[in-house]
Amino acid sequence: MTRSSVQGEDTDEGAADAPERAQAVRGDGDNGVDGARDEPEGAALGAEGGTGEGTEGEPDAPRPRRRRRVLRWTAVVLAVVLAGTAGAGYLYYEHLNDNIKQDALNLGDNKVAKPTPNAAGQTPLNILVIGSDARDSEENQQLGGARETFGSTPLADVQMLVHLSADRSNMSVVSMPRDTLLEIPRCTDPDDGEVYPASEGRVMTNQSLGHGGPGCTVATWQELTGIHIDHFVMVDFAGVVSMADAVGGVPVCVDANIHSRDAGGHGSGLKLEKGTHPVKGEQALQWLRTRYGFEDGSDLARAKAQHMYLNAMVRVLRENATLSSPNRLRRLAEEATEALTVDPDLDSVKKLYDLSDELRKVKPERITMTTMPNRYVGARVEPTEDAEQLFRLVREDIALDGKDAKKKPDAEPEPPADPAAPDDEIAVQVRNGTRTDELGTAPGRANTVSGLLVDRGFTKAVADPSVLPSEDRTVIRYPSADLEGDARRVAKSLGVPASSVKRSTDVSGVTLVVGADWREDTAYRAPESDDRTPESAEALNGADDSACMHVNPAFTWS
Repeated sequence: MTRSSVQGEDTDEGAADAPERAQAVRGDGDNGVDGARDEPEGAALGAEGGTGEGTEGEPDAPRPRRRRRVLRWTAVVLAVVLAGTAGAGYLYYEHLNDNIKQDALNLGDNKVAKPTPNAAGQTPLNILVIGSDARDSEENQQLGGARETFGSTPLADVQMLVHLSADRSNMSVVSMPRDTLLEIPRCTDPDDGEVYPASEGRVMTNQSLGHGGPGCTVATWQELTGIHIDHFVMVDFAGVVSMADAVGGVPVCVDANIHSRDAGGHGSGLKLEKGTHPVKGEQALQWLRTRYGFEDGSDLARAKAQHMYLNAMVRVLRENATLSSPNRLRRLAEEATEALTVDPDLDSVKKLYDLSDELRKVKPERITMTTMPNRYVGARVEPTEDAEQLFRLVREDIALDGKDAKKKPDAEPEPPADPAAPDDEIAVQVRNGTRTDELGTAPGRANTVSGLLVDRGFTKAVADPSVLPSEDRTVIRYPSADLEGDARRVAKSLGVPASSVKRSTDVSGVTLVVGADWREDTAYRAPESDDRTPESAEALNGADDSACMHVNPAFTWS
């Protein structure tokens, strides 16, 4: 297995050292990864990572340099959600409800509209899975090490968006590397009213959890992706060990003997022989947090290992007949609920079971695991143009495995309840949203298009230069049903497809945003859709049981 293509170069089989950038991401020595926690040498499961400031430039406020460690719980968190595949009876024990902690869903100021139901009235489900490195209990402290960080602000070191399609035929999972640089929006803690200001510039995404809780991580995702998030599920350290034990072990594979420990004591301590082995307990935890020894030693390689673990966990939950044992199921339920924090709409085992019942409708071969396409910025990463392509596919409920049934041409929508007003009575605000990651805003587009509308009889059309959004495609938004007919009339006049007319509470009237697909000319031509999953997303199929992690020769043994 070669180095992940998102990093732009391959790892030489005989190389003793990874490339300089990957070295920085690993956090060796003084090149530590900002926002990560590292434990002292000799701590419970070994040390990883280093020190750093925690922002793209200078920190917002001075803070002590300390060793902090990184833990990722990606596979186990999602497996908790999928645990309903094993059976239902145990979920109805009332005392389990008391185990589940809850927190507000979205602490941000901006809301993203829910997706429009399909022709059958079905809507997709989006669940954000968060792995917290909080050391807020004796068990978490023992597993987590770094005892000097007990009670400190937790980090969201695992972030995975689980998208269940509207027709429940497929599932897409998008992981975001914890080192991703982005802007965290303003968040307000509903418990005490404390306001966390928006970040000054870009910071690491894992810091969002410290801005009032998981609801700020949800708000950060929605700001970045434009995807409406219905629920979140967050798990702590102890859940990793207990869940892996409860299911009897999860099979993982390495292509050579591995010992994740270097001369300086860095590494998870994972030691396995070449081949496939079931891991559970602390060994499962070691697998999930290993980066020293996998591929180039970066956080991206670790995410790939977590995807493999998760796929295997799902298969175990579906296929292992021993999980029909009431005692084992009861234990799994106890361990899972004690490890969870969820949003208020998932605050009971009945609600969790109902969600898992939806998720279990998807067969493993229709589950696609991906990593958000990214590029290095020093020792960090940032989303690429391919990331926006991936987000769009999720927003539009397009399967990442490319196996969607061929869609019928869009039918002519039903006439609006309130017909359009005469053209010269329709007020339209036109905004210039042509900016992209690679190109600046095309000058004068709002004026040009508003003038075009005026020439066509929409005399109340005006350019709004105060707002410069960014839209890949031209869109027309309206706030309420009584303006739907007006919005559709504007779209028809310009040749904008009906699918680009959206209801949104973010606007106060009919608002046309000229997108990057209309940077020039006066005639609008809708672009052809490219609905392929970018290769840089490193897609892994949920039924793939042949995947095997590549071991860096510097971490093998004989």
